[in-house]
Amino acid sequence: MQRAGSMMSHLGSCLQALPSALRRSLSSAQTKIFGHDRVKLMESLVVGDIAELKPNQGTLSLFTNEAGGILDDLIVTNTSEGHLYVVSNAGCWEKDLTLMQDKVRELQNMGNDVGLEVMDNALLALQGPTAAQVLQAGVADDLRKLPFMTSAVMEVFGVSGCRVTRCGYTGEDGVEISVLAAEAVRLATALLENPEVKLAGLAARDSLRLEAGLCLYGNDIDEHTTPVEGSLSWTLGKRRRAAMDFPGASVIVPQLKGKVQRRRVGLMCEGAPVRAHNPILSMEGTVLGAVTSGCPSPCLKKNVAMGYVPYEYSQPGTLLLVEVRRKQQMAMVSKMPFVPTNYYILK
Repeated sequence: MQRAGSMMSHLGSCLQALPSALRRSLSSAQTKIFGHDRVKLMESLVVGDIAELKPNQGTLSLFTNEAGGILDDLIVTNTSEGHLYVVSNAGCWEKDLTLMQDKVRELQNMGNDVGLEVMDNALLALQGPTAAQVLQAGVADDLRKLPFMTSAVMEVFGVSGCRVTRCGYTGEDGVEISVLAAEAVRLATALLENPEVKLAGLAARDSLRLEAGLCLYGNDIDEHTTPVEGSLSWTLGKRRRAAMDFPGASVIVPQLKGKVQRRRVGLMCEGAPVRAHNPILSMEGTVLGAVTSGCPSPCLKKNVAMGYVPYEYSQPGTLLLVEVRRKQQMAMVSKMPFVPTNYYILK
């Protein structure tokens, strides 16, 4: 079942924006990296191939440490304005900023041309099957020419200088709009004038991202999880794998060819809803791991979850048990996404 016929139908296009979301502590952190050596700086911190990005193209990537652990997930866009636009998690803002600032100083001391600017912007996420239709009424640009993971700067409902990126952490078509914090309420109000647009809280977003098989930092991935263990090997650029020139490469790259001890898997569960920290057991009752995210799926009308199990239990179709309130119930390892994604891809 498509989400357009279930949860997203009654939400229409959802706008994740409230006045409190304008505080950096509750929103995404946005940064500009500029200078001739901006790609060199970013590639010294993340696993992705930033150099291959076309103008205004972005990618999901990962900050990693020397042990191969994930420090945060982020989106890096190579803007046509001559800088990298970085969106990372507000919950990791202080450590992310320190990481980037320290590397900027290190490279500057070596004579490299690079700098960092913290943006005073809010980020509004307009998501859902009618998101592009709603937004098109307020922009001159043709959104049909803006595919998934690309962006452009445009005026949006009279607010100039907005960066519109065709992405969002829901698995649905939609956009994220970077707007000056002082203009965010005005833009949110303009969007909400369309009856298709409803405010949606983080619980709605969380069920959507889980149905789409997307990780939540701090729950499903953290500093003790490698990209391979987290089933995020696709974020590793081919060139970067060969060069082994990103933090933790000596740990991560060998894992691509061998078996890791554990893997993040999807679970379809019977019985009561499964939540983070619920134990995952073998059919014999041996504790194998733990759930990291779980909720009832509004689209599937079933309980879905993610968690970590030993590699030999990670194949789709494997039967397991989960323990909820001291009771064991059946679960099956499932491919992700649980619900097909609806990203706007040009063919």
